[in-house]
Amino acid sequence: MLVRFRMLEGKKFIQAALVTTLTVACATATLAAPPGPLEFGAYDPGGDFSSDPRVEIEHVFLPWEDIDLESLPAADAYAQARGRKILVTIEPWTWTRSERNTAEFLQAGIASGDYDQNVREICSRLGALKSEVTVRWGHEMDDLSGQFIWSGWNPETYINAYRRVVDTCRESAPGLQYMWSPLGRETLTSYYPGDSYVDVIGLTVFGLQEWDNDKHGRDRTFNEILKPGYDRAVTFGKPIVVAELGYVGDDAYVQAWENTVRQSHPEFPALTGVVYFNQKEVYPWPENYGLPDWRVGSRVLN
Repeated sequence: MLVRFRMLEGKKFIQAALVTTLTVACATATLAAPPGPLEFGAYDPGGDFSSDPRVEIEHVFLPWEDIDLESLPAADAYAQARGRKILVTIEPWTWTRSERNTAEFLQAGIASGDYDQNVREICSRLGALKSEVTVRWGHEMDDLSGQFIWSGWNPETYINAYRRVVDTCRESAPGLQYMWSPLGRETLTSYYPGDSYVDVIGLTVFGLQEWDNDKHGRDRTFNEILKPGYDRAVTFGKPIVVAELGYVGDDAYVQAWENTVRQSHPEFPALTGVVYFNQKEVYPWPENYGLPDWRVGSRVLN
């Protein structure tokens, strides 16, 4: 059985849909993970990695409003059955777009403690899971595209909010780990909340061949796109994981990435793993590049 988290439009909860998949029934496992020694994980609502024994991290996204937390035990059972850890990205908003707050409202609500109970309820459930859990809150805070209402804040405001969330979460679940996860921009260092609030650093790396050729005149490699963010993040002395990874292009482009992303590279000694974002993009890329489809069955373009 495959556990899939999905938002039902107009309904204020996340539903854990149990879907029978052919891959689980097959005697031979489907190997979808790229080759290499680095730890590999996936956000995989479609189940392409469901029977791949090489996947070690199950990535789950949760909003902290309008959520049915009864879904989490199903995710835990799914991960336990496959020997996987869980990475939980908590997004501080609702997935019902028409009911989202503004950045100012969110900032004030966190500072006043209005969201403390949301954090307690989620973290108490996460702390009760059998799987090892890492919490990733308020990711890509250094992004200036306007995609997230928690991005582009004054660094001090963001750091205070991040620390409050972690402190509140620790009260309910002292055994969780925490991933601080910038996009990788030049300003990322100003958002660092301090060593005691970070167990691992997450970065975002997406390769879109059309973008590469239009903006840079050539294909770019995984190493090339990762390096600027890595060089900034490695100064903090924490393990680094690519928390969101995707690549789309022609067969040669995809194969070049596929043969690189899980390899150990001497220039990235702190890189310990990568987590694939196996879903179609939710927010349009700028300048009319649309919604790239990062899913493993759709990423090779003819």
